[in-house]
Amino acid sequence: MTTLRLVLGDQLSVSLSSLQGMAAGDVVLMCEVMEEATYVPHHPKKIAFLFSAMRHFAAELKASGCKVRYVTLDDPANTGSFAGEVQRAIKDTGAQRLVVTEPGEYRLLETFKAWQDDGQIKVDILGDTRFLCDIAEFKAWAAPRKQLRMEYFYREMRKKHGILMEKGGKPTGGEWNFDKENRKPPPRGLTSPQRISHAKDDITRDVLKLVKARFSHHFGTLEPFHYAVTRDQALIELDHFIEKLLPKFGEYQDAMVTGEPYLYHALISSYLNAGLLLPLEICHRAETAYRGGHAPLNAVEGFIRQILGWREYVRGIYWLHMPTYGEMNYFAATEPLPDFYWTAETKMRCVSEAVKHTRDHAYSHHIQRLMVTGNFALLAGLDVKEVQDWYLAVYSDAYEWVEMPNTLGMALFGDGGIMGSKPYAASGKYIRKMSNFCDTCLYNPELTTEDNACPFNALYWDFMARNEDKLTQNHRLPFIYATWNKFDKAKQKAIRAKAAEVLGDMRKGAL
Repeated sequence: MTTLRLVLGDQLSVSLSSLQGMAAGDVVLMCEVMEEATYVPHHPKKIAFLFSAMRHFAAELKASGCKVRYVTLDDPANTGSFAGEVQRAIKDTGAQRLVVTEPGEYRLLETFKAWQDDGQIKVDILGDTRFLCDIAEFKAWAAPRKQLRMEYFYREMRKKHGILMEKGGKPTGGEWNFDKENRKPPPRGLTSPQRISHAKDDITRDVLKLVKARFSHHFGTLEPFHYAVTRDQALIELDHFIEKLLPKFGEYQDAMVTGEPYLYHALISSYLNAGLLLPLEICHRAETAYRGGHAPLNAVEGFIRQILGWREYVRGIYWLHMPTYGEMNYFAATEPLPDFYWTAETKMRCVSEAVKHTRDHAYSHHIQRLMVTGNFALLAGLDVKEVQDWYLAVYSDAYEWVEMPNTLGMALFGDGGIMGSKPYAASGKYIRKMSNFCDTCLYNPELTTEDNACPFNALYWDFMARNEDKLTQNHRLPFIYATWNKFDKAKQKAIRAKAAEVLGDMRKGAL
């Protein structure tokens, strides 16, 4: 009996559950389909990275003796969808069984379940064992809890996997979290160490030509293209981060600098989320760096927390609450996404920088995503679905399971507190503290209502005022509302008038 084994573009791991137990005659199906490349207008670099990585992975499978059916985007017979390509493969191979690993997006899982229900072929949907907490385990952890805080989940994951743990179940260094030693503002002259640009072989060059021809109308620049596209290259990226960048990662993980999209960040999330790297091997490498005296504990713990804690947590939140999670909009935010999220044409230096980094690299580090573009979207009340679609489209590491909780839950507080204990709202003074963007900005972060006042300042107070009925009981916000209520009525009125002016300028493209 021939078994067809479907491998998606973010499942490029030889340890993938659907590739286990292969028998002679089994066929691995991989396909580049227009439906997946365009359901949001994905960044050309993201498409090129995935297509090249897929083609290299298929070649590696063939070299290991697997029978691979690979459908390129420009194949004249390509139907343009997973459903169409699975049907075509079943017809051509006579397969009687389809094996898939559960996908990272709810819509695809529903598609796979529909294949099961139609009865045309036996369909086995296997768990994704590359994650360190399976969906059922997360649901069991969440069931008895009223609040699902990442910090407590992270501690359980540390214990389960024995990462940065000592005898007696104690955390290494005596603390679970060393953020008090991290997150320093950038010193003058802080620059990113030299990053890697991987050599482009014929496969990658062919993909770049294809993407240029088919997707040049999508947001983002395609070249220069520096991405790793094989596991060996991804491991080089990991080694480079551990050896050259990890020692200072903790100190400057929240710093933002004009013209510096990377600083000391790892740049491995795209490879991890596509399957070229695995989470546990990354955590072990980082821990080894600490045990060997190469990197300080604050940097190593902070980095491991992002993978062992945050990444697993957001996936759990996604699957726990879908499909209703994607429909949440706690603040009823419906303001259309401004053009400057696509053009970078705004006088706000911080937003312009973050969008330029995104446009040129399909990358912007987590603080720029959360506290610049995300913070502005929160304060301005931008439409939650439009904002989610933007984040999903423009970043090479974005898949719905990771993008939606980070955007809807963390950045926009659109889930009403499922993820965060309070909105991550901040005025321009936070951006001034953690960046040098304000040094060359036309707006002044020390001003609120004046002509050249930073737009974030009035928007911050306006956000608090217009959502007071939903936030006044939040246990982390009494001081904020106490401050607001100390303002006299005239000052409050002036601030809210300035916020209305800011939103008006945003709508007119004059901000």
